[in-house]
Parts: sequence; structure tokens; C-alpha cells
Amino acid sequence: MTLRPFFNRLRSERDGATLIEFAIVAPVLCLMLMGAFDIGHSLYLRTVMEGIMQKAGRDSTLETSSTTSVQDALDDKVEAQIHALVKDAQVDTNRRFYRSFAEAKAAKPETFNDSDGNGRCNGGEAYEDANGNNVWDEDGGNAGQGGAKDAVLYSVTATYDSLFPLWKMINGTQSRSVTATTILRNQPYNEQGSYAAPVWRNCL
Repeated sequence: MTLRPFFNRLRSERDGATLIEFAIVAPVLCLMLMGAFDIGHSLYLRTVMEGIMQKAGRDSTLETSSTTSVQDALDDKVEAQIHALVKDAQVDTNRRFYRSFAEAKAAKPETFNDSDGNGRCNGGEAYEDANGNNVWDEDGGNAGQGGAKDAVLYSVTATYDSLFPLWKMINGTQSRSVTATTILRNQPYNEQGSYAAPVWRNCL
């Protein structure tokens, strides 16, 4: 018995070709869809975070919000709304205040003698403590909400695992990080504080 008629018929047979083509295309299509959904989710989360922060940031600039307890309560509200979108996200908030918007935008390090050329103040190098907090600040700011008329850089970072295991499948990391920031000036409920004359100190 010869198999030639069977192979001739198999060569011309078209039934089931669509199923085979779909089996080849489907994995690639699924990966593209998962990647698109993941990126879309990150963009949506960033947009929501920026909206939440604008509201919390404005509330923080009021004189009645100058206490740490009120600021912590506002941070908790931001965290709760982020958790409504990403349940297991780790949320970190940070406030840095400056004398002006220009200083906040520039975020320049305090002047120091970089004798070892590593871009950081360490090993006893001398620095100018311009804001009087006794530490070298690489962004020139001071921690906290500040006082009347100070410009505050308020940032929130959400770290979470991707919705789909796409990145793990291509040997990437599942961890995602989304950061939103806003700069607002505290209300002029008083005269703006001033720093004492800069003092030269030494970094540890």
C-alpha cells in the first residue's frame, strides 16, 4: 500500500488551517495585550495620583494644616485612594520645602568641596549649611512642610507588582514604580521665616 495518495490529499487539505494560524499568532497577541493593559494601568494610576496630590497639596498649604498630625492624615488619605486602585502598593510620601519656586525647581545641592570627585559630600568634606539644618542636602531643600510662604515640593511614590506576569515571562522585573509630584506655596498666613547666616560644616 502506498502513502502517496494520502500525502497528496494532505497537501491540498485546507480544513483546520485557521486554527493552526491562530495558535501561532495568539501567544504574541496575548503578550501585546497584557503589555498594553499594564502600561495603560500605570498611566491611569499616575493621572489619579496627580489629581489626589493636587487636592492634598492644596490642603497642606493652609495654616490649619501646619501640624505634623494633619499632614499625616492627608498622607493617609492619599495612600487610601491609591490602595483603592492597587491594593498591595507600597506608598511613600515626601515633603521638601524651599524659600522660592525657583529654588524648588532647581533643587541644587548645597555648596561643598568635592575633594574626592564623587559628587557627594562625605569623608569630612566641607559644605555650606545654607538652610541651617546641620546636614548637607543634595537637593538644597529642607524636610517637612515649612512655614508661611515657603514653596513645598510634595511627592508620592507607589511601588507595586505588575497586573500581569508579562515581565517575568521575558526575564524582567515585576516591580513597578509610579511617582507624582507637585510644587505649591504655603499660604501667606505670616511673614516668611529666614535662615541664619550660612555656616561651613563638615560631612560625615
